[in-house]
Amino acid sequence: MEEIIIRGARQHNLKNIDVAIPKNKLVVLTGLSGSGKSSLAFDTLYAEGQRRYVESLSTYARQFLGIMNKPDVDAIEGLSPAIAIDQKSVSQNPRSTVGTVTEIYDYLRLLFARIGHPHCPKCGREISRQSPEEILNLAKALIREKVGQKGVARLFILSPLVSGKKGEFAGLFENLIKKGFSFIRLDRQFFRLDEDFTILKNNRHTIEAVVDRLSFEKKDLKNEKSPQWQRLAEAINSALTLSNGEVILMEANDASFEMPDRPKETIDHLFSELFACPVCGLSLPEVEPRTFSFNSPFGACPTCNGLGALLRFDPKLVLNLNLSVSEGGIMPLGKIYYQDNWYARIFKKFAEEEKIDLRRPLKELPKEDLKKILEGTGEKIYRVSGTNRFGEETTIREKFPGILAELKRRYEETDSDFIRQALEKFMNYQLCPTCHGTRLKAEALAVTILGKNIYQVSQLNVEQLLSWLDNFPVSSREQIIAAPILKEIKSRLTFLKAVGLDYLTQNRLAGSLAGGEAQRIRLASQIGTGLTGVLYVLDEPTIGLHPRDGQRLIDTLKNLRDLGNSVVVVEHDRQTIESADYVLDFGPGAGKNGGRVIAQGTPAEIKNNPQSVTGPYLANKKKIKILENENSGQNRGAIKLQSCSQYNLKNIDVSLPLGKFIAVTGVSGSGKSTLVTETLYPALAKSLGYALKREPGQFTNLEGADKIRRVYLIDQSPIGRTPRSNPATYISVFTDIRQLFASLPEAKIRGLKPGHFSFNVRGGRCEACQGFGEIKIEMQFLSDIFVKCEVCGGQRYNSDTLEIRYKEKNIAEVLALTAEEALSFFQNIPPIAHKLQTLMDVGLGYLQLGQPAPNLSGGEAQRIKIAHELVKKGSGQTFYILDEPTTGLHFADLEKLIKVLRQLVNEGNTVVVIEHNLDLIKNCDWVIDLGPEGGERGGEIIAQGSPAEIAQNPRSYTGKYLKELLNF
Repeated sequence: MEEIIIRGARQHNLKNIDVAIPKNKLVVLTGLSGSGKSSLAFDTLYAEGQRRYVESLSTYARQFLGIMNKPDVDAIEGLSPAIAIDQKSVSQNPRSTVGTVTEIYDYLRLLFARIGHPHCPKCGREISRQSPEEILNLAKALIREKVGQKGVARLFILSPLVSGKKGEFAGLFENLIKKGFSFIRLDRQFFRLDEDFTILKNNRHTIEAVVDRLSFEKKDLKNEKSPQWQRLAEAINSALTLSNGEVILMEANDASFEMPDRPKETIDHLFSELFACPVCGLSLPEVEPRTFSFNSPFGACPTCNGLGALLRFDPKLVLNLNLSVSEGGIMPLGKIYYQDNWYARIFKKFAEEEKIDLRRPLKELPKEDLKKILEGTGEKIYRVSGTNRFGEETTIREKFPGILAELKRRYEETDSDFIRQALEKFMNYQLCPTCHGTRLKAEALAVTILGKNIYQVSQLNVEQLLSWLDNFPVSSREQIIAAPILKEIKSRLTFLKAVGLDYLTQNRLAGSLAGGEAQRIRLASQIGTGLTGVLYVLDEPTIGLHPRDGQRLIDTLKNLRDLGNSVVVVEHDRQTIESADYVLDFGPGAGKNGGRVIAQGTPAEIKNNPQSVTGPYLANKKKIKILENENSGQNRGAIKLQSCSQYNLKNIDVSLPLGKFIAVTGVSGSGKSTLVTETLYPALAKSLGYALKREPGQFTNLEGADKIRRVYLIDQSPIGRTPRSNPATYISVFTDIRQLFASLPEAKIRGLKPGHFSFNVRGGRCEACQGFGEIKIEMQFLSDIFVKCEVCGGQRYNSDTLEIRYKEKNIAEVLALTAEEALSFFQNIPPIAHKLQTLMDVGLGYLQLGQPAPNLSGGEAQRIKIAHELVKKGSGQTFYILDEPTTGLHFADLEKLIKVLRQLVNEGNTVVVIEHNLDLIKNCDWVIDLGPEGGERGGEIIAQGSPAEIAQNPRSYTGKYLKELLNF
């Protein structure tokens, strides 16, 4: 069968559609936001493909899998096994990196374990295994050297048995006596085994058995076959056998050589069949792949457990230096000056004896006093009297450990998530003092290949790593071992480069990747598998991709197709749509007004189809207009950030004019997010007194922050993580609706308050389902089933609440309305109508008021946040930062977004967007273009000015495509 035939698709807003999708083709699904594209692609095609695959497994296997419910569709014929590559698949776990996601780091670990060269973490000397014969030769060389220097060499041959362990070791000593040993060295002192000596079982001890003691003179050097040399070989072999591979040659430098006199001046030389440093005496564990894993206790730094950073209380966040302690200057403790608990009493007693004025602003206190407040006074004891909880007078003697130690104790000991979250506001991540961010133990970092350890190799970007692997001058033996490993690494790196991710490093946190980057990483991994006959479903893979790199992605998708796969892409990008083999255009509207395929065919056929919403934009019959800035003549100053050097930024100075619509552009990896979200936003937020978990990126000076009142980052993070969160609650319109229902005469008669109309609190909600409307039934090896609550019928409220009606609708029916329907319904109530209009303005009129937050896409969540800002009656002077707000937007929706952002600017605010969409960029007042490339070859300001000026700049890739769009 050459087509995937779908009959009667009704999932979500799909209108019982029948459609045929050609197989082994690149097929693009496009249309207005909310028109049903994802419902067909992910919730119907992918869901059914996944379900059929899982049903082929045994019931035992199925009980461990999250099984998808059958989509609402009559029949699907010709369906292949399906793989979804969306934007939510990469882990946010701080242990997940680009290297672990792509498995490249796993192969690097194997490479370093097999051909890496271990070194001593202390002295840097290379360490290798030594055979007994090599150890004997090294011992002979040592003896010759000492005899040559001093005329005599006195040696003890020791066998290491215990290193740094607690115990009495009576059994060990008995066993040594049975084997004929007479002496031991215990904690560097010699004892006869038949004499009395004390060993404390709670102390850590080091024990070595004395195997032999030998003395060599010049005459012994002449005949290496003498009994003395034979005795040395036997002693070394005995020591190695007894200790499982280690021997110590202890050189006695003084005359007290004979037992029981105990030599005082000694030098130990450790030799090992394992990995051990002969100079420092440090033995290394067997080098294995897990040695280099920061997710394993065998490789992870013990201080930070492999995270590279520690969450610690930051004195800058803990103290408000403008306030005194009595005014609440110690932020987490509130007004401790007026509290009457034991810690407050100790604190005040400490301040009294140290003569610290708690009514004086903290910034006026001497630095020594601030240090005492934060870090305590060591072992000093303070006597504090007071009444205990039984009403008895008592006195305690206590140290004052400092505010930071007390906060740390409270954070670690509390069982309350609320208290922990409250304290985390005063904490941020600080570089681990032990591993300095490398995440690994010193032993792992001491293993190198071509002079680089695994952390240094992980710091290389894709292109640099490929170059390093191509110049691999290792021995022939190592080449044979490394060949299959290098093949796997290079193939994965090549695919990453093919999808425009050559600027990424292997240790880049997966959680720091944009949705498009994460998706393209998974896409590269799929290409590497070489599967055929698979249905790939992708969600806007061009997100975060500069127009310059778009063709590389399209070539990658076509490569997947040419392998014999069907590729279905939900996309709005003009370049991708025009490169498709077949296009399905959804509409004609969104939500209930969508759900139909209004046009289908080749891109050329779509352009000429009068029914298509997308066609006129592709054919340039419709164009997105450029909206003017109403305040263009006003000069409101600028935010200036100097010497930005975080990550790949090249010490750049940035000036952002206030009261303007600004775009920060550039190829992927050029430094846009580093500049805007990791440096500019936290710098402004810190200047305005916001609590931050991480310090801003590196810069030297910030000017102009006093000219704004507020900074707000509008990203694509969810508006809530539970079904109780929804658009109505986020923009606060639900509060007005509940108040309206509570003001109705019948509600007053029944004594119903606004809280009774909330499904989050007792009183009005259905208690059988606790306001969820559904009850989850666990089915073990079948997928969990959600059934409508039998008590409320899925309406979430109890019968008393549902009997209250406004215009013939109860509260549950109101929540089921779309924003567009609700606007018409509440048009005569200005406060409600105004808030609902903001959802319409940002193109979300199709969303139901009660739609659960987890069901919203990142782009929808971002636009709801914009709507929330539009609801406010701001006075201007807000600095808005948006990261790719065009995500998920059709050409027609984009016009609405531009109008909304321009409205914010016209009200006196500043809007900064990180963006690649040319139609939005051309509407900006000012553009800052970074580049010229990604990663190390980026981080410079290539061009800045109006869109027209950028278009004329020959260095700017953005300018090249703007020039084509503006027809210069």
